[in-house]
Order: sequence, then structure tokens, then C-alpha cells
Amino acid sequence: MHICVQCVTVALALIGLLAGQSAAADWANGERIAERWCAGCHVVAPGQSRGSDTVPTFAEIGSSKRLDDDALTAFLTDPTHSRMPPLSLARSEIADLVAYIARQSR
Repeated sequence: MHICVQCVTVALALIGLLAGQSAAADWANGERIAERWCAGCHVVAPGQSRGSDTVPTFAEIGSSKRLDDDALTAFLTDPTHSRMPPLSLARSEIADLVAYIARQSR
């Protein structure tokens, strides 16, 4: 049996590319989640005029050196934190929300 090494290499590269695209977070969906679940307390977008002054804006969270994507994901995944009301978000929704928050620091 003869296996074409170049064919296998190309196939693996395509599989990796497709897997990366399907796993990529959707910041636009994160924006919709933020508007629905977070805008009551946080300023989630530049044009938003109301939010609590006791919580950080998404732009502040996104530019925080302490809250990188992994730390923010861990915070949002942990249902026991007491700072926010309990969120019932799927991991993909959390990834989308984190992508949107990161985008706010630009």
C-alpha cells in the first residue's frame, strides 16, 4: 500500500483549518449576549449611555492585563462567583462573549 505523504499533509492541514474555523468564537453573537444579559449593569458598547458605576465597562475589562481571555473564561464559567447573577451560558456562548469583550479594548 502506497500512501502519498503530500496528500496526507494537505488533508491534515485542511482538517486543521476547518476545525479552527468552526471553533472560532463569534464576537457578533457575543455582542447579542452582552446586550441581553450584561447591559443592565455593564456598559457593553461605546454608544451605551447607562450602566452601573460600580462595575467595569466591557472596554475596561477588555483592556485589563489581569483579565486575559483564559481568566475571563474561567470567571464566567464558574457558577459560584458572587459578583454577578447566575448566568446559564454554554461554553460556546462564553467564548463568544469573551471575544466580544476583547474586541471592546480596540
